[in-house]
Amino acid sequence: MITDTHTHLYSSQFSEDQKEMIQRAKDAGVSRFFIPAIDSSYTESMLQLETDFPYDVYLMMGLHPTSVKENYLEELAHVKEWIDKKDFYAIGEIGIDLYWEKTFLVQQQEAFRTQIQWAKEKKLPIVIHCRDAFDEIFEVLETEKGDDLWGIFHCFTGTKVQAEKAISYNMKLGIGGVATFKNGKIDQFLNKIDLQHIVLETDAPYLAPTPYRGKRNESAYITNVIDKLADIYELSFKEISEITTKNSKDVFGI
Repeated sequence: MITDTHTHLYSSQFSEDQKEMIQRAKDAGVSRFFIPAIDSSYTESMLQLETDFPYDVYLMMGLHPTSVKENYLEELAHVKEWIDKKDFYAIGEIGIDLYWEKTFLVQQQEAFRTQIQWAKEKKLPIVIHCRDAFDEIFEVLETEKGDDLWGIFHCFTGTKVQAEKAISYNMKLGIGGVATFKNGKIDQFLNKIDLQHIVLETDAPYLAPTPYRGKRNESAYITNVIDKLADIYELSFKEISEITTKNSKDVFGI
């Protein structure tokens, strides 16, 4: 069993071959797809995905930091409305992104903290998006840390020190295509991180692993990530798949 803990299967990039793409992933052994939210404009397509694939997909709900704009309070209200009336498997993806702009940093921090507190209330894990914002993310996590805080540091691309700090907050590291990049760097220290702290992801349709880098990513390509981790940890493909899926069960409870 292989688990993709982060894949945007509702993306418009899959509009013409969504079912075929998901079947390719299932044929490759992927049997669990965890679906992060972005903002209210994607909710309908996420719910439709769950309707079409009720035994394969597991939905999250949350407000992505790059969608934190002038109307962020309305977007947060949308998240709250949905988590109060429907069961989700995580609050995500949430966090801070300072790559594109810093205009809404304060609002991103507020949205991140608010959604963490909702996750605690609902006894749900969080899935963190972090881009050029490790210090800002850790600042929030430091004030919110505790046994009621856990989840995944999605698309982890930091240093070994940052990896250890993320783990100290009860976070697993979401490892995907970046681990296969020649300049990805995380492959240089991952073998120093116990595999119990690792979960697999694709972030499809983004960040396709080598040899598909630069092309549309698919959940089926997670096998390339497993191959890389098998090499890094000197374990079999099967062992990497089983251990990381167990880790995902520890996070999501299923």
